[in-house]
Amino acid sequence: MSKRRVVITGLGIISPVGIGIPTTWQNIVAGKSGITNITHFDASTMASQVAGEVKDFDVTQFLPAKDARRMDRFIHFGLVAGIEALKDSGLEVTDQNSERIGVNIGSGIGGLPLIEATHNDYLAGGPRKISPFFIPGSIINMISGNLSVMFGLKGPNLAMVSACTTGTHCIGESARIIEYGDADVMIAGGSEATVSALAVGGFSSARALSTRNDDPATACRPWDKDRDGFVMGEGAGVMVLEEYEHAKARGAKIYAELAGYGMSGDAYHITSPNSDGPKRSMLNALRNAGLNPDAVQYVNAHGTSTPLGDKNETDAIKLAFGDHAYKLVVNSTKSMTGHLLGGAGGIESVFCALAVHNQISPPTINIFEQDPECDLDYCANVARDMKIDVAVNNNFGFGGTNGSLVFKKV
Repeated sequence: MSKRRVVITGLGIISPVGIGIPTTWQNIVAGKSGITNITHFDASTMASQVAGEVKDFDVTQFLPAKDARRMDRFIHFGLVAGIEALKDSGLEVTDQNSERIGVNIGSGIGGLPLIEATHNDYLAGGPRKISPFFIPGSIINMISGNLSVMFGLKGPNLAMVSACTTGTHCIGESARIIEYGDADVMIAGGSEATVSALAVGGFSSARALSTRNDDPATACRPWDKDRDGFVMGEGAGVMVLEEYEHAKARGAKIYAELAGYGMSGDAYHITSPNSDGPKRSMLNALRNAGLNPDAVQYVNAHGTSTPLGDKNETDAIKLAFGDHAYKLVVNSTKSMTGHLLGGAGGIESVFCALAVHNQISPPTINIFEQDPECDLDYCANVARDMKIDVAVNNNFGFGGTNGSLVFKKV
C-alpha cells in the first residue's frame, strides 16, 4: 500500500502573544515576548513568579457561558483553537463525510486548576460541594469529545498524553491515521492551562523554572549563557490535517505537507535528558519522510531555556545532522511564549508550518551572550527571511519521550 500524503489545511492558536493566527504570527516574527508576572493567582510566595499567560481571552465569544462554566480553561483553549482551525480550513462537515473526520487534541496535565478549586470546595463544604460536571470538565480527552459533539465528527476520537511531547505525538499519530486510511481529515494538536499554584509550585520545587522575576520579558532565554530555567506558558495550537488528494479536490489552501513523523524513548532517566533519544527521534522522522538530513534548512527546537536541556538538544542536533547542523537555522519560539508543556507541540508545530508557508524563521529572543557550548545558528533576536523547503519540529518530555515532525513546502 502506498503511503497517503498528509497536508495542513487549517490552523488555530491561542497563545501568550496573541489569539488567532494573524496576531500571533505577527508578534512571533516581531520577537514580542508574552511573558509577564503571574496574575492567575498570588505567586508572591513562589520562587518563580513569571509565566506566559493568555491575555484578553473571552471564551463566551465562542461558547455559551453556561457550557463554559462546566469546563476547565485548557478545554476552552483547545476548543477555540480547534474551532478556529476548522474554520480556517474551509472544510464543511456533512452527513456524507463526518465519519471520515476525526479529532486528537491532548494535554500534558489537563484540568489541574479545576481539580485544585474543586478540592478546596470539598474541604470547605464536603462532598455536596463537588460539581457533577467536575470529571467531564477536567479530564484530558474532553477537548476532542466536545469538539466531536459540536461539529458531528464521527471519525477517530482520542487524546494522547506524553508530557511535553503531547501535541507533537497527537499531530504525528493523526497523520498516520490518515496515511493508513482510517480517516481523511484529523483535527490535531495540544492544549495546556496550568499556570496554577500546584503546577508552578511543583516545578519550582524541582528548580526547573526561571526565577528572573524582576524582568519577565527576558526570563526565557534559550541558549543564552545566563539561562536559569524554563517559564510556564499556556494556550493551544491545533491544525487540520488532510489527505492530499482530498484537500486538492476541494481546492483547499495548503500551508505545508506533514511529510514525516518520528519518535523514540531515552530509556535513561525520568526527568534528565540524554542526546541519543532526541537524535533518534529526528532521524526516524527524516527516514519516515524519505529525506536525508542535508535536505533540512530549519529546526523549531524544543529549546526550553534550561541549562541542561538546551545543550543536550544542541548535541542531539549535531549527532543527527553531522556537519550539516552548522548550516541549519535553529530557533526556540518558547523564548516568547514560555513552555506550554503538553500544548508546546501544538503551537510550535503551527509556528513550524507557518515558517515553511511564509519562508521566514522567527527569532530566538533574549540571546544576550550565547553559551559557547551551544554553538549553532539560533536566529538570535531578529527574524530571518530564508528558503525553507524542509523544516523539523522537536518536542521532548518527562519520562524520556521524544517526538519530531518534518514539514515540507508544497
